[in-house]
Amino acid sequence: MFKSKYFYHQHIRKAIIAFGTLFNSIQIRRNNDADETVQSLFVPLSYAPKQKFIDRIREAPELETGRATFAITLPRIGFEITTFNYDPSRKLAVRQNVRAVDDSGTTATGVRYSFVSTPYNMGIGMSVFAKNQDDGLQIIEQILPYFNPDFNVTINTIPELGVRNDLQIVLENVTYQDEWEGSFDKRLSVIWDLNFTVKLNMYGYVRDANLIKKVIQNIYADPALVEGQVPTNSFIGTKITTEPDPTDALPTDAYDYIQEFDEIYTGE
Repeated sequence: MFKSKYFYHQHIRKAIIAFGTLFNSIQIRRNNDADETVQSLFVPLSYAPKQKFIDRIREAPELETGRATFAITLPRIGFEITTFNYDPSRKLAVRQNVRAVDDSGTTATGVRYSFVSTPYNMGIGMSVFAKNQDDGLQIIEQILPYFNPDFNVTINTIPELGVRNDLQIVLENVTYQDEWEGSFDKRLSVIWDLNFTVKLNMYGYVRDANLIKKVIQNIYADPALVEGQVPTNSFIGTKITTEPDPTDALPTDAYDYIQEFDEIYTGE
């Protein structure tokens, strides 16, 4: 079932890129006693586990001690995937299709389709690392106002079908901690943890669709009844047959319709 139909829509990769794009332009400013800005910098963003940053902070003391010259730069933001779960509340009827006309000429019929998406919730944990309280507060206050408690980003889910979805990103909770290495005169790291839920739509294999090129409609009228019986050779409706002209036309071609009308009688 799975071996003969390769596909890769990059759903998770696109969601990670969209998520990271929201936070890749955050900046902080540091002022002097006269409330003048003396330093302005953008906060680096990385996809990396939280523990990796904590270990680097603990292993690299302050430059003033003379013990190291490779201390990790703070502030910094890191995020990672933490959970991945099916979401039954967003389930749709599995036999529904998403269809689109292919005008690139890559399919024989000119029409492609896929079944409706399968809903999954992806948990993302994001941590804000700062050296002092004010740096951390500046970053947090540039994030929280936009989540009430969600924020939507439109992504090009399946370009070949023209499917664009709103990626819903929900801020679940925020926690705070500060850590020292050793005594209080050693390096301080302020850490804010933000947990998000990203609501994904996972689509499967995109297939070529079979075109319907002949439609037959039978439109019936109320027959005249004689003692509860339909009279012989009584006109009861019309049969309409519709076909494209030319019959080998594709959806992207210029074509017309040919319709034939035939009367329907009892006994036929």
